[in-house]
Amino acid sequence: MKKHVEALITSSLEQLQNTGKLPQGIEANIKVERTKDRKFGDFSCNVAMILAKAAQCSPRELAQSILDHLPPSSQLVKAEIAGPGFLNFFLEAEAYHDVIGDILKAKEKYGQCNLGQGKKVLVEFVSANPTGPLHVGHGRGAAYGATLGNFLSEVGYRVHREYYVNDAGRQMDILATSVWLRYLELLGEKVIFPRNGYQGDYVKDIAQQIQKNKGNALRHSADAIFTPDIPTDLQEDGSGDKEAHVDALIQKAKTLLGASDYAYIHLQGLNDILNDIRQDLGEFGVEFDEWFSERTLTQSNHLDKAIQQLKAAGHTFEEKGALWFRATEFGDEKDRVLVRENGQHTYFASDVAYHLNKFDRGFDFAIDIFGADHHGYVPRIHAFMKALGMDPNRLQVHLVQFAILYRGKERLSMSTRSGSFVTLRELRKEVGNDAARFFYVMRKCEQHMDFDLELATSKTNDNPVYYIQYAHARICSVFRQLAEKQLTWDEQQGLQNLTTLTQPQEDLLLESVSRYSEIVQASAINYEPHIMVHFLRDLANHLHTYYNACQFIVDDAPLRDARLCLISAVRQALANGLRLLGVSAVESM
Repeated sequence: MKKHVEALITSSLEQLQNTGKLPQGIEANIKVERTKDRKFGDFSCNVAMILAKAAQCSPRELAQSILDHLPPSSQLVKAEIAGPGFLNFFLEAEAYHDVIGDILKAKEKYGQCNLGQGKKVLVEFVSANPTGPLHVGHGRGAAYGATLGNFLSEVGYRVHREYYVNDAGRQMDILATSVWLRYLELLGEKVIFPRNGYQGDYVKDIAQQIQKNKGNALRHSADAIFTPDIPTDLQEDGSGDKEAHVDALIQKAKTLLGASDYAYIHLQGLNDILNDIRQDLGEFGVEFDEWFSERTLTQSNHLDKAIQQLKAAGHTFEEKGALWFRATEFGDEKDRVLVRENGQHTYFASDVAYHLNKFDRGFDFAIDIFGADHHGYVPRIHAFMKALGMDPNRLQVHLVQFAILYRGKERLSMSTRSGSFVTLRELRKEVGNDAARFFYVMRKCEQHMDFDLELATSKTNDNPVYYIQYAHARICSVFRQLAEKQLTWDEQQGLQNLTTLTQPQEDLLLESVSRYSEIVQASAINYEPHIMVHFLRDLANHLHTYYNACQFIVDDAPLRDARLCLISAVRQALANGLRLLGVSAVESM
């Protein structure tokens, strides 16, 4: 219907151009919107105010000309001018009836379109360091990324979902050293565990597996490790340096173990945690097309290639033995180190190489979904893209605020280093996948979120996911009752008798379900899945109101079939929307 109104306006503008009222070749950005209050019609458009200057007349005068040249339409009751020049369109009730047939015909494909025209988009999300299990903060990024990918696919983009595995660098070295020290503890060594080590029980589990596989083969005495040259760890009085301490322990581990044994521990830690992350996300309904290894950037020479490109373009300089990128020349707050004085590449250098790799693979644009603590990455990534002549608009970056989890009034810790955190797996076990997926995308990703455990597990209408699933289940129960009464539903007869739907609750439900396709597109192009969340809640509300006000299985067969067509279409829209959100459409509750 929205497209029908747009077509009417387009036809009128063409007539005005043909008559000279509007200049030829003018491009009108026609935006037809649903009215917030239906007493002002079903749709509204401000095109007259936009084009009034080109038409050299007032907006209301142009609006009247547009109305005068609208082609006839059986779906239109009237169109009128409001305020400074808005055009309001009032549709026949029957105009909504075609949507019911469209939904019942397309079924699970209803809402799909080719808005994306097959463009290739890479969506990178989660990408948590494989140094521990996923916590509830990671869960929000996982739910948002997976859901956004669903919406983009639904509107015609070719979506490639990717997890960037940070399997190189200092954090993985800290993990490997932490595992080794726990392994030595199992063998009876008196280890003073570093404050900056990874302290969760999962580290001990990995160490136990290594002991099982290797026995004492990787053992070295504590005296050989904690030598006088090791900087003092952070002390209670504030003295010492925990960063220097753990870095020295890493170097000691590499020296004592040798390259082969150290690599073994490093790989055991990586594989164990990465497999756990894969399983956790898979059970959460989050799948990836590719798990991209950071180490491959070095192995495939992408890292050196990226740095050489910046060098060749004249955007680097050397200072105190380090290689820098002139990021400030391209909008960043400071210049960035690419290669440290010790010859090691920085995380930023890996980011540059990885993003160049993305576009080298032929993606039309890329979407990065980062935690809010990565806000500083955005200007520096855009800076290097500008430096290499790339359009920074090809990279969209969305920052996801971590969810704050409460149990009662107690705010729970999220620290992976201390080990005292609530994992995504624990959250899913407590509230279920459906509630977790739904609650995570209820708000804009950049907004703070307090995750209410009590609400998520309640079976009341205050729980939005329960309320929506209950609407779907209620409709399913109607069709079970129909079968129990040995009655049949004639869909075709129902579609032919939709004019019998004259109750105000039916009018509201028809108008509500007709929005579905628009909601899918708005959720996709605005990167805001929460739009669908609010729509489904409104649709469920109208269904519950209708269910409580009217009987569906009535003796009047044409009316019964029409009502069953309506609620069947609503059931399909609910199921389709829930599927995009990664939530199940249950048939009984």
